Amino acid sequence: MPENVEVRRFSGVDDNAAHSPNEPAYAPGASRYRNAPAAVSRKFLSRRSYGAIDLGTNNCRLLIARPTQDSFAVIDAFSRIVRLGEGLSTTGRLSDAAIDRSIEALSVCADKLRRRHVSLARSVATEACRRAANARHFIRRVHDETGIALDIIAPAEEARLAVLGCHILLEPGEGPALIFDIGGGSTELVLIEPGARGDGSGEPEIISWYSAPWGVVSLAEKEFNDLTSHEDRMNTYNRMRARVAQSFADFASTLPTIGYQPRLLGTSGTVTTLASVHLDLPNYDRNKVDGLILPATEMRAVSQMLAHKSVPERAEIPCIGRERADLVVAGCAILEAILDIWPAERIGIADRGIREGILRSMMARDGHL
Repeated sequence: MPENVEVRRFSGVDDNAAHSPNEPAYAPGASRYRNAPAAVSRKFLSRRSYGAIDLGTNNCRLLIARPTQDSFAVIDAFSRIVRLGEGLSTTGRLSDAAIDRSIEALSVCADKLRRRHVSLARSVATEACRRAANARHFIRRVHDETGIALDIIAPAEEARLAVLGCHILLEPGEGPALIFDIGGGSTELVLIEPGARGDGSGEPEIISWYSAPWGVVSLAEKEFNDLTSHEDRMNTYNRMRARVAQSFADFASTLPTIGYQPRLLGTSGTVTTLASVHLDLPNYDRNKVDGLILPATEMRAVSQMLAHKSVPERAEIPCIGRERADLVVAGCAILEAILDIWPAERIGIADRGIREGILRSMMARDGHL
């Protein structure tokens, strides 16, 4: 493992999360335990399996877990790149091919929910469905074909769930901290005041947040070119950074004057991929990535290195491959733009976010955590 890398493990102690204002849906085929008598014991409730689906612009992710004494234990998971938002910036609609890919992935999720006897699940969709003219048609088709009821959540709820799911990995320190989530169609920036518990695990206060309209898919489609010239690649990368910086400008002007060491935590495929490249992993390993704290200079160096490479060259790098080779540089540009407005010396890496936030919300609603 490279020098100057701190590995921090999940402590297993988390917040007393406030439940989401949105009602979770019952999993396909689940028993409706909510209508059970009040005398149902806590021990029985602790045997419940909970499910969380996050359908983003680029990925479809599922997590199934059961509550433990002060956290939860994951019993099944699923993730697949579906590129739901492919072409959305041009047409304003979800394409038939993207819809088919997403429904295929959601069918796998529905099967896992049934086989794991999940009693309560919440399934959310984000930026692609917020923007698409045919999103309601897609939502109906998903329900008809898989039994999954997707909830198109607002950016504020997306930011809240992401923070709830990952803030425990924020390194100790004084003053507000910035948590970011680079998605496929948008990027969420959330300024928080960490929780008041002595161990720092209390639910944080969200001071302010901003949802930028640029994620790895939307930015790549706007600025991407497949030219092999090194000069063209760097010009494209610089345009990406400038475009994102412009969208961040108003939010950046509201950030507090730094009189302390700024803290930064990222939850997204971008930061986990860049961390994997930094560690030179032959295959992605969540146990080696989730909880890392890396020097910001190293993350910038990896970003610049990838920006210099062509798409085929990026595709040869383990943990990037063909599926991410054309999108990863857009994520690099967004990351560097974030570092420009919040100059942290280190970046925390979280392979957790919205799904974990959903699970904690539902479990807290039932009296766990």
